[in-house]
Amino acid sequence: MKNQRTRTSLAALLAASLALGAAGCSGGRRTAHGSGGGNPLAAGQGTTVGGTPRKGGTLTVLSNQDFSHLDPARNWVMSDMDFGTRLLYRTLVTYKAEPGAAGSTLVPDLATDLGTASADARTWTFHLRPGVAYEDGSPVTAQDVKYNVERSFSPDLPGGADYAARYLEGAEGYQGPAQGRHLDSVETPDDRTLVFHLRKPFAEFPWATVMPTFAPVPQKQDTGPRFDNRPFSSGPYKVDSYARNKRLVLVRNEHWDPSTDPVRKAYPDRIVVTMGLKANQIDDRMTASRGADASAVPWSALRPESAPKVLPNAEVRRRLLSESTNCTDMLQMHTGRAPFDDVRVRRAVQYALDRDAVLTASGGPALNEPSTAYMPSGLFGGRQPDTLKIPATGDPGRARQLLKEAGRPDGLTTRLTVSTGDRGRAEAIQQSLAKAGIKVVIETVDPSAFYATIGDTRNRTDLVYTGWCPDYPSGSTFLPFVFDARFIKEKGNSGNHSLFRDEQVMRRMDEIAAMTDTAQADRAWQQLDGTILAKAPAVPVLVRRWPLVVGTNIAGAHGHPSFGGQLDYATVGLKDPAKARG
Repeated sequence: MKNQRTRTSLAALLAASLALGAAGCSGGRRTAHGSGGGNPLAAGQGTTVGGTPRKGGTLTVLSNQDFSHLDPARNWVMSDMDFGTRLLYRTLVTYKAEPGAAGSTLVPDLATDLGTASADARTWTFHLRPGVAYEDGSPVTAQDVKYNVERSFSPDLPGGADYAARYLEGAEGYQGPAQGRHLDSVETPDDRTLVFHLRKPFAEFPWATVMPTFAPVPQKQDTGPRFDNRPFSSGPYKVDSYARNKRLVLVRNEHWDPSTDPVRKAYPDRIVVTMGLKANQIDDRMTASRGADASAVPWSALRPESAPKVLPNAEVRRRLLSESTNCTDMLQMHTGRAPFDDVRVRRAVQYALDRDAVLTASGGPALNEPSTAYMPSGLFGGRQPDTLKIPATGDPGRARQLLKEAGRPDGLTTRLTVSTGDRGRAEAIQQSLAKAGIKVVIETVDPSAFYATIGDTRNRTDLVYTGWCPDYPSGSTFLPFVFDARFIKEKGNSGNHSLFRDEQVMRRMDEIAAMTDTAQADRAWQQLDGTILAKAPAVPVLVRRWPLVVGTNIAGAHGHPSFGGQLDYATVGLKDPAKARG
């Protein structure tokens, strides 16, 4: 899934603050990815903060941005998915609401189980739970799930997960239900049964049904692009008001029945998202935790500049969460046009990039791990390989030689698009590439518009800095989404931002996808990662952590490993709801 992260550049104070140690992190800690050693910001990994919440009160979310999308057909940015699928709508299957490794466990949600496959894994059947209702009290039906799957194909609703397009039989050329056309490959024999017919075996299909694409939307409630502003709730909350870039207020869906929902606890009475704040404002307010901010949580991660206010303070450290995002940041090059249609130019960028400088600009090893492969370490059994052996500080001399071989001895000038919060990383990229004669002009875009901007393949820049997160622990949910050219869209392009087109690679993807031995497939995906890396459509840079400081009145808070370390909204609430009425 897409990784939209918005942190600013670093202060040098961070390195000094790391020497203060990691003592003082409390609250039922379970470690999913190791103990963290002496890394203070790793101390909050696998941790739940604040004990068990009490029901009631208003939870406030302090945010520096609006959502990219809340429409389930368009929602494929992990933080937005976390918010939408935990609060506003339910999917056929979801993740367990627990910190650490347990949070990656699949559990039924709308469905009664994880689905039943045919012998060849090309037909999957799900049965819906009885008693699940929308905000108006009407029942959720199988036809509503089918309808949202169909509307995810609509050209006027770009940006969503495309598992349906990749795997459903007869999906080629389908443009959604607007003209009364429907997908025969999704059958609804009755109101509580869904049967999906796939064009090829897909043993991992239940993982795909975690995506918001597989949430229900009744046809009579569909308002097209305007549905983004007012999704119709099947979850524990509904939209009370939404002023774009300013404020979103959720109140209880009184027709949500907790007996039908094994995952969501729905502790607060109201959830208020206050947008448009400065990132440093959010950090300062969460650290101080005064007044109403004691009952608040941050949307964005703690900025590295704010670490010296957190790490020396034992009380604040006890409110710190720091889960790995499990997402790889990449510098992706437009391989479809000059100069990056030449592999020698692309390899020059690989050699020129000083990953250490970008790591430092991102908070150093306290907040990040350097990447030497595309897929994160979890898809390599815990450690990424280093097949290219390029120094972490880069090799400008080798980069200049490659440019000379490509007929560009004087270098080149290009443009790089980044989300506003990635400006510091972009400047580190700019400075390191300049040493090899590659001049980079930086263009920044507001986070809420970032993916729409770089998804416009005709008008985007040659370089983009973005990331990708596996939707579940398989190479099939990483490499095909980032490097398969068959799903590139002119607008709303979601994953292949290098516009990489390689027939040999795509054939190999199909061969691996057809493998029934998962261990064999895992090894094949790992080998293919190195094959693509040698063709240089993108440069892997780093994997980040997602540190969050929550208010003193917050309970039940943990970072969720399957939502990029973002707060799990299924379990968070307040210690004392009386302190947060509103």
